[in-house]
Order: sequence, then C-alpha cells, then structure tokens
Amino acid sequence: MPIKVQKDLPARAIIEHENIFIMDETRALTQDVRPLEIVMVNLMPLKEDTEIQMLRSLSNTPIQVNLYFVAPNRECKNTPMSHLNQFYLKFEEIKHRKFDGLIITGAPVELMEFEDVDFWDEIVEIMDWSQTNVTSTIFLCWAAQAAFYHFYGMKKRMLDRKVSGIYRHNVHHRKTPLVRGFDDVFLAPHSRNTEISAEDIYANEEITVLADSENVGVFLAIAEDGKKIFVTGHPEYDRKTLDYEYKRDMGRGLNPSIPENYYPDNNPENKPLLTWRAHANTLYTNWLNYYVYQATPYDLN
Repeated sequence: MPIKVQKDLPARAIIEHENIFIMDETRALTQDVRPLEIVMVNLMPLKEDTEIQMLRSLSNTPIQVNLYFVAPNRECKNTPMSHLNQFYLKFEEIKHRKFDGLIITGAPVELMEFEDVDFWDEIVEIMDWSQTNVTSTIFLCWAAQAAFYHFYGMKKRMLDRKVSGIYRHNVHHRKTPLVRGFDDVFLAPHSRNTEISAEDIYANEEITVLADSENVGVFLAIAEDGKKIFVTGHPEYDRKTLDYEYKRDMGRGLNPSIPENYYPDNNPENKPLLTWRAHANTLYTNWLNYYVYQATPYDLN
C-alpha cells in the first residue's frame, strides 16, 4: 500500500529502507485515485517509534492511504516540539472534516482514573466526534479501555501484576471479516497494568468478542458492524518494544517481571523472537479493506 506522508518525516527513511512504499505529497498529486483518509491520535510517549510501527502495520494492501497525525493539546516530554509542530495537527484543525478511519493509540496513564488524565476531555470529544465523522475507529490498549468506559460505562480494574509479554489467543466468530485469514490460535503482545473484565465485555450485547486469551482476557472485540473496533493489546509493537519497556522499568528500580513468552530461554540477554507480525498485519489489512475501504462513501462530505 502506498502511504502518503510529509516528505521529510523521519520515519519515512526507516520505512523505505524496509522496502515499504511511501509516497510524498508531490507524487500523490499525480495519482488518479481517491485515497483513504486515515487519522491517528498518537498518545504514546515515544511518538516517532509509534509512527514507524503504524506505518508498517498499514502498508500491506494496494489501497493508497493519506495518514495524518494528531497529538493532544499538552506538553510532550519524550518527543521534540519541533517534530510535533512540523508533523502533527491539533484536533481543532481537523474536527470540521470527515475521515475514513481513525486510530487512537494507547497511553501511559492507565494507573490514573480516566477523569484525572489531563487530556481526558479532549479524548472524549474525539470519541464523540468519531461517531459522526469517521467510518471506522480502532481503539488500542488504553484507548480501548477508555472507549469501553465512555460508551458503555465499563470500569477498569487494577491487575495484581503488570501483564507484559506475548500471549496465545483463540479466535471466535471466524466468519467475521476482521479475523479472516487468522489461524485458530495466534500470538499478540500485551503491556498493561489494568483491564476491563472479560465478564463485563461479554455481558454487553452490543459487543462481539472476536479473540480472547485464557491468560489475559479479551484481546479483540467489535461493535456497530465495525464502526468501533477494540484491541486491548499492542499488535503494532516491534520486536524490541517490550524489551525497551522492561529494561526501562528495571532502570527505574520498579523490579518488573520478565515479559512472558518473549525472550528465548526467558533470558533478557537473548534477542526476542518476532512471533506476532503476520497476524498484526492481517488485522490492519482486514480493517482497511472490509471496514474502511468497502464501507466508506466515495464522497466523505
């Protein structure tokens, strides 16, 4: 899939080095197609890393995508303001527009109550806006919990210990297009200290659970025929993301558990195995094809 981004976005050079087709604004003007308009609200602290991960994830269909980045109206300690000023929009700049798809990422604020998060009001506004201005939205990790809470009143709960690692998941409702091409059992990363209970999610008749784990609960769910898609883990994570988080927390003296099913021989000195990329790519490809491209109107307005 050709993805259109600004010509000098740093992530572009890394993605092009991996032979993924990235298109700049100049060439895109010569393409006689109607590209998908996708916006990503990036709440992760290392925004440039998340940009690279999402560009990889969205690059596996022949559909052209215009990808826009939005950051909340707050100071970001881990990404230079120069980067945000050059490559990111404010929600106020796009709220008058309609989009084919929206992705809201996770955020390192899960230990706080939702209402105590300094950008909560803005996220609520974006979630409500998505109901009328976006064809389909993916809510990732913390954003999935936020959406369960905002739309359905489900409260999160603290876990006894952080869920961190690669976990087995079972697929349900195999005829649903979002899991088309999935194996019966697949692997995916999780990294979180809280959860929405599986019992609460299964009890809601508006939500269909498409994949879950005996160890870490619901992973993938869908509502309103795909207008809302909830992913409680991080399928977009790179090979070394959990390794970075584990060693960061070790450096902070938090004494974290070694991520499960991640390092060969459970030894953090060993290179982690990449065991989830194929299903992550299939998930995003299915989303773009069945819930965005085939569902969105040609004229967004």
